[in-house]
Parts: sequence; C-alpha cells; structure tokens
Amino acid sequence: MNYRKFGKTDLEVSEVGFGAWAIGGPAMAGDIPIGWGDVDDKTSVAALKKSLDQGVNFFDTADFYGLGHSEELIGKTFSNRSDVIIASKVGHRLDQQQQIYLDYSKKYILEACEQSLKRLKRDQIDFYQLHAARMPHLEEGGCIEAMESLVKTGKIRYWGLSLHTYNPEPEAEYMLSGHHGHGFQVVFNIINQKALPIIKQAAENGMGIIARMPLQFGLLTGKFNRESKFKKDDHRNFRLKPAVLSKSLDALEGVWPLAKKYNFNPAELALSFILNHPEVSTVIPGIKNPEQAIKNTSNLTVLEKNDLEYLHHEYDRQYRDLLEFMQAHG
Repeated sequence: MNYRKFGKTDLEVSEVGFGAWAIGGPAMAGDIPIGWGDVDDKTSVAALKKSLDQGVNFFDTADFYGLGHSEELIGKTFSNRSDVIIASKVGHRLDQQQQIYLDYSKKYILEACEQSLKRLKRDQIDFYQLHAARMPHLEEGGCIEAMESLVKTGKIRYWGLSLHTYNPEPEAEYMLSGHHGHGFQVVFNIINQKALPIIKQAAENGMGIIARMPLQFGLLTGKFNRESKFKKDDHRNFRLKPAVLSKSLDALEGVWPLAKKYNFNPAELALSFILNHPEVSTVIPGIKNPEQAIKNTSNLTVLEKNDLEYLHHEYDRQYRDLLEFMQAHG
C-alpha cells in the first residue's frame, strides 16, 4: 500500500481507502432506498479487518449510512485505534415523516457530532465533512461556524465538504475563495470527470482530495449487462434504470480492451485511472467483504500517458453527455 499526504494536514492516508456506505445495510427513507441492500455484519467486520491488514488506514463513513449502523460497525471494529483514520459526514437526517431532510444548522451539527463519536467509540473524528451542503447552507454560515467550533474544542481534527455529484463547482469555489476547510470529497471516475478542474485547483490550495464512487455504482466493474436488476432496497434500483444501464454499457465498450492491455479487470483499471492523478489523496471504493478488500487494494499501476489521455478524451467525446443523461434519468 502506498500512502499520500492529505493536503496540508498531518494526515498520511492510504491511497486506497474504505468506502463504508454499503456496510450500513438496507436503510430506507420512506419508500426510497438509501443503502445497497442486505449485508451481513460479520462479513462487514471481516472486510474492515482485512482492509486494515491490506494497509488501508482511511475509512470513510457517514451518520446517514444505515442511519448510524455503518459508524457503529466501525466503532465496534476499531474503536479509538490511533493507526486508523476516520472520516465521517453530517447534514442528512430523517424528518418526522421519515423523509430525507438536510439539516446544516449549527445546533444540529454539534449534536450530531457527539452522537457520531459515541457510535464510532472515538474521542475525535479525523476528517468531518458536510455531507452535501449547498450554497444556501454555506452562505447562512451556521454550518461553517459549527465545524470550526468542533476543531477548536478537539472533537474533530479537520473538516471539509462532500461536493455535489453533478454540479460541484459553486460550493467548491465558495470554500476555496473563503479559505474554508481542509479538503473535499468529490465524485471522480472514468465516467464522471467533471470535478477534475476542482481537484487540481483544490490541491494547489493545499486541500486533501477524497475520490468517491470510483466504480460509478458498479458500472465500471464490467459485471453488468442489459438484464441486470437491483432489489428494491438497493438505491441502484432507481439510479441505474434500464435506459441508463444500456446507454452506459454502450459508452464503455472502448474501455474494456484497455483493461485487457494491462492484464487488469475493469475495476482495477478504474481505480488505477483515479490514482494516476497525483492530486487525489485517496480513493474510496465500497468494500463489503474480505475478497473485495483484497481485490480493491491489489494490481494497481501507472497508466501510460497516451492511455490516460485517451480516457480524458473519451469523457469529452461521450461520457460528459452520458453523465447528463444519468442526471436526467437517475
């Protein structure tokens, strides 16, 4: 495992981290699935331990993943270990009607942090993120005050913002121009390269960068076909509708031969693509079992310059349009 500096902080993070959304289990917000379907807690704990064995020291979760269950599993497994770096997020909760409610009030963030610390069984969260705060939340200012207060009181070491999947620019610019926070979490993968200019600018300004959704809901694993279906408690049930799935598979036909060139499976190519951008501090594939922990931390390499340029060109040629289609239909 290689390790990278997380911006200007003193954190040294594994270049492959652990995305802990899936281990939260099949949570629902009303009739909307907000998880990845059934998981087994014993298998999840084994995945966490195997990842640590593989050199992973960065674990990214959120209080909304499994409505706290993901944090609980991480707390049960690692507790206050000093060699484990924990990132979590705040700002999503369920209202009285069990619907998703974005709460970035100062009062809520301070209270939610205390609850996350209890679930994680830790004295301090290493990197605490506003889960999806938009411009009105940032401009109101309470959320920024809360995060800075948590740093001062020692509840968190550093903080940042998890940027919007499709439109990350406004909030990124606000944070950078105001010199707020210490890092961003962005969607960045072969299909979705929209955040690349932000990644470069943020890194130049000393921000750590977490790349999430490296496999684009599994599309970049090469395991799906046009008949692939997802259970109702799996959020991909509504994100990867047949039209999105079909269009994506067509667009990715040029990627698979490149994986064969490096003797990679598609997922290894997808992860290597991201890590070929030195501005990225860590990439966080979702890991649900020990086998995935091994596969997602092995056989990663430097891509030839012309292959990297080809994948950037494909984004401009067709993936940008595919991304707009996904936003409209998923």
